Amino acid sequence: MAITASACVLLLALTTLIHYEVLFGLTAALPRFRIPGRAKLIAVILGAFAAHAAEVALYAVVIHVLIHQFDLGTLGSAGATSFSATFYFSAETYTSLGYGDIVPTGNLRLLAGFEALNGLLLIGWSASYTYISMRRFWDADGQGRAASTLSSDRRDGDGLDC
Repeated sequence: MAITASACVLLLALTTLIHYEVLFGLTAALPRFRIPGRAKLIAVILGAFAAHAAEVALYAVVIHVLIHQFDLGTLGSAGATSFSATFYFSAETYTSLGYGDIVPTGNLRLLAGFEALNGLLLIGWSASYTYISMRRFWDADGQGRAASTLSSDRRDGDGLDC
């Protein structure tokens, strides 16, 4: 159990670091490009997707190692021990999709729970960052004035900061 718990903490730290660095890099690089806000937003989406894919892959590698090197559990049937099955399970768990066609056993159940929670938090972070980026790029392009006016009208009317 100590190995699995250590893997959970390590993965939490590494995935947060990956996500932070990708989003920080996007924040630093995108304003320098003289491209429309729409293109910058596409870059944000692709960057966030790449970060999530790297995080899923990192979880898949650790799960694969925990199965094959430490014998800390299985992923259902014998066919689910290939790396492709591990990657599929990791993507399914990270996104909280949970088809249930591959079920972890042993200590891997703890890791699966951590991955689902971690994925949920990081996906939420990406959604928030995308929204903030969209507002910034639209305002820079002059396309967000109507939305900004509407938003400020709402704040004035109900006292909420939308």
